[in-house]
Amino acid sequence: MNVNTMRAIDYYAGVPLTFLSTLLLKTRSLFSSKEYNYPRNTLLIELSEMGSAILVDPAMRKLQKQIDGELFFVIFRSNRASLKLLGTIKDENIFTIDESSMVALAVSTLKFFAWCRQKKIDSVIDLELFSRFTALLSGFCGASNRVGFHSFYNEGLYRGDLLTHKVAYNPHQHIAKNFIALTDALVAQKEQTPYTKRVVEDSEITLAKCSITQSQQEAVSAKIGELYSDFTGSTQLILINSNASDLLPERRWDRKNYSEVIKMILANSNNALILLTGAPSEKDGAQELADSVADKRCINFAGEIEFLQLPHLYSISSFMITNDSGPAHFAAITDMHTFVIFGPETPALYGSLGSSTPIYANMSCSPCVSAANHRKTACDDNQCIQIITPQIVYNTIASRLS
Repeated sequence: MNVNTMRAIDYYAGVPLTFLSTLLLKTRSLFSSKEYNYPRNTLLIELSEMGSAILVDPAMRKLQKQIDGELFFVIFRSNRASLKLLGTIKDENIFTIDESSMVALAVSTLKFFAWCRQKKIDSVIDLELFSRFTALLSGFCGASNRVGFHSFYNEGLYRGDLLTHKVAYNPHQHIAKNFIALTDALVAQKEQTPYTKRVVEDSEITLAKCSITQSQQEAVSAKIGELYSDFTGSTQLILINSNASDLLPERRWDRKNYSEVIKMILANSNNALILLTGAPSEKDGAQELADSVADKRCINFAGEIEFLQLPHLYSISSFMITNDSGPAHFAAITDMHTFVIFGPETPALYGSLGSSTPIYANMSCSPCVSAANHRKTACDDNQCIQIITPQIVYNTIASRLS
């Protein structure tokens, strides 16, 4: 299913379903105990964003230290691999929902509810901003403790009243700190309205680094050597990710701009080798970019290595230029520097937690996507990213060229 179809389903089916579900759960609560049970088997829900699986990792690691139990995770099938980069959640504790069609979505959702009972899930944290679908998953997964973002008196998307621990989403601080606020709410011994009333320090959102062996680096280097025979250990590897998910296509910087930046890099650095990264499905687009550059030192590397080998590639690379997308966050678990081009979103909320430099015009209309509009913008002319020229990007990265 495409993104707009999923948004439509979430609205037209989600609003009445969350309303009816609220009535059902409120009625049931009249006849059940309201005693708080300290969390043991805790489920986290984040379906649609691969980068968020990295941004939530500091919160998950903190929660692991606070509870005497297991962490579980539910995510869309297409995004599951992102959870394996740091390995915080055990494979057997991950459930994937198939979003490929309406029938597949419905069937896997029913299986999810059965899986939750089998795993004896007692607590759930909904990491999505204001999705009605995830609100329903939280409400009916069987957990007695249900934590998530609530709009209160704000204009946020309606998704019923299915939570036992309502957290105020803060649109003025990084999303990783908002995730910490959710986990704090779950283990809070005192009821609050709203949760969470404390300062989340910058030190709390420090990412763990991926452990990479020399043999893993050598395997990736050998693959590069197959495509570029002059590659040596002294070659400066520079990665370009010109892709962005269909969730927000307005984030894409034009490939012609990437082509111009690459040409500038190659003209000013005889030691640079450009690798165009991406998934196998993005190989054709990467080839178009490689063809426009027309230089043997610019290689289409999309789909050449497995997803879990990306950190190995990052660990031997100098830096990456990328759209505001998943790879910016995947790279944060290594020491490689990233230059991230932002348009309709802001680095203040979604900046990489690693070594990173945002390139952001900060126009008066930016950011134009938020929790309140389901990350769907009315913009039909993304000047916020068009105004960023190849020269601006080159001047920003020039000091990193060897």
